[in-house]
Amino acid sequence: MMSPPRFYLDQPLASGARFTLPPGPARHAARALRLSEGSLITLFNGSGGEYEARIERIHRDDVAVSIAGHRAVERESRLRVMLAQGISSGERMDYTLQKAVELGITAIQPLATRRSVVKLAGERSERRVAHWQGVVASACEQCGRNTLPPVAQPLALANWLGTRAPGRLLFLSPLAEMRFADLPPPEGLDTLVAGPEGGFEADELAALDAARAIPVRLGPRVLRTETAALAALATMQALWGDF
Repeated sequence: MMSPPRFYLDQPLASGARFTLPPGPARHAARALRLSEGSLITLFNGSGGEYEARIERIHRDDVAVSIAGHRAVERESRLRVMLAQGISSGERMDYTLQKAVELGITAIQPLATRRSVVKLAGERSERRVAHWQGVVASACEQCGRNTLPPVAQPLALANWLGTRAPGRLLFLSPLAEMRFADLPPPEGLDTLVAGPEGGFEADELAALDAARAIPVRLGPRVLRTETAALAALATMQALWGDF
């Protein structure tokens, strides 16, 4: 039996509430999923747990629902990992963030690096972060998570290193000798740093070294920017998480 479709709503939810779905989720329910009156759906807003709901009325893009009850369900990883990802272009960044959410990432810090193809500032940066947060929400809908990992505003690597949260700092390097299997289990938050297309410049590597980042390799093969962090996260889950 398939699970009911899941929808993220950025609004208060409560048992017994009746309301009309916002335009985006309504179009998805009516046009893409072709749901009908009486269909069961699951709603969540990131504040904890999820809500069982039923479609009471559906007419074109007008979808009215009623909430039956709340389930205190969380599907978060036992690992706490922040991904500091060098910004990559277009769908590559979207793919990395989507799959990182599925792999249980705690938070995401986009990094503006020397070799980042995409340069963001001002309103363009705000629009891109809003887009990435939408990618995260969609990934949570798909994978069953009820807590949305936050996407921070992009920062230059050196600026971020001066303000980052305490905890172990790991960065992916094809030149490293250390493997993930050589590391001890984490004691708190791990921060995983992954470079953009082309990797880091010499001064960025020096800044990571000054911050006492631990270089870690993923075998003898050089992975693409959209693959490297995901392979590392899967490895961390297999070693210390819930895989």
